[in-house]
Amino acid sequence: MKLYCKVVALALCLGILLLLYLFVGDADEPPLKVAKGSPAALVPSGPGADAAPALRARFRAVPPAEEEEAAQVSRREPRLHRKPGKRSAPKRKFANARRPKDQKPSTVQFSSPQWMHLAVVACGDRLEETLIMLKSAVLFSNRKLKFHIFAEDSLKPEFEKKLQDWPLSYTKKFEHNVYPIAFSVGNAQEWKKLFKPCAAQRLFLPMILKDVDSLLYVDTDVLFLRPIDDIWGFLRAFNSTQLAAMAPEHEIPKIGWYSRFARHPYYGTTGVNSGVMLMNLTRIRNAQFKNSMIPTGLTWEEMLYPLYQKYKNYITWGDQDLLNIIFSFNPECLYLFPCQWNYRPDHCMYGSNCKGAEEEGISILHGNRGVYHDDKQPTFKALYEVIRDFSFEDNLFQSMYYPLQSKFLDTVHTLCGRIPQVFLKQIEKTMKRLYENRVVVHVGANFRL
Repeated sequence: MKLYCKVVALALCLGILLLLYLFVGDADEPPLKVAKGSPAALVPSGPGADAAPALRARFRAVPPAEEEEAAQVSRREPRLHRKPGKRSAPKRKFANARRPKDQKPSTVQFSSPQWMHLAVVACGDRLEETLIMLKSAVLFSNRKLKFHIFAEDSLKPEFEKKLQDWPLSYTKKFEHNVYPIAFSVGNAQEWKKLFKPCAAQRLFLPMILKDVDSLLYVDTDVLFLRPIDDIWGFLRAFNSTQLAAMAPEHEIPKIGWYSRFARHPYYGTTGVNSGVMLMNLTRIRNAQFKNSMIPTGLTWEEMLYPLYQKYKNYITWGDQDLLNIIFSFNPECLYLFPCQWNYRPDHCMYGSNCKGAEEEGISILHGNRGVYHDDKQPTFKALYEVIRDFSFEDNLFQSMYYPLQSKFLDTVHTLCGRIPQVFLKQIEKTMKRLYENRVVVHVGANFRL
């Protein structure tokens, strides 16, 4: 009996001591104010809290003002646009790693307010060709365009009238200016007759368009089979010395024109073709170019006419030859496009020799040698006629892609016609992308709303 009483008394004493300890511990300090689910929530704030002062210092209480500010930021800033901290980075990486292989990233592109500038020179009978080229640019591009059209005075009212007749859904995608033919140095008549009528005008674009930073120049016989946005992106690929981009004149030196016949300096092993030329005009205006006339550098404007005077008896292709001469002395200034960005009959009429087009399809078609208007290269002519006849409001697949496939069946007897996939691959991708952006994305957005 005495032992039983001793055990009960000892238990009562321990119970009283435990109650006193708990009351004293709770009154010591209030619990830390922490975000739910944070590591600080795992730190006890009652008994044992004093045993971890370092952890308490690390996960300090958040002042009410800071907490309210953080809550406002959280409500104001969408979750997808918040920059992840160090703790969230591994999670994001892990999430991407677990994405199924067949799941493609989103193709929705957010347009930039920056304009894309496109220049062309049209003289003589090049009105229709120029309009079809501009049409292909507007049909497929995403961002807004500014057209700089250099034309003879007689063609200006025709350009104004034709462009204004396009549907509003397309005219709102571009602005245009029509300029007279002008040459800032040398003999204007001499420049105008150099090679094709007015073609030398492209050499003077840096001096005329002084307020334009970058520009894409194309010949009138060019057709875009994908958005200009894509070739415009090459500007970001320029290094610190590059100020222009062109494609090689040929892929194989043994059958290239410059490597066999040129009597003047030219770029690289095959020369370059100037029918598609991307230019950083600001860099061109500010650069000093090495040359074969004086030991010091010359500006672009200072160099043009003396260079022409020195080589005019040796050049065949006019302004393109002058560009080859300039970049032969300044190769570090030129960025080279792959051949699919300036695809010409030379790339298939002797057998397919543009590997980039075989893999990715043609991005820009260049129908030089007048192939849009004769029967020498029916594949090129078919593409030109389909885009020419396409009505803006029609369905791209029904009124452009399917007629194109049908026309190509009549060209299989030619070397270029034997590789229809080269001509169709990129334009099919472009049409699918346009369909997804204009139809699927908008329908999905409306459905979510």
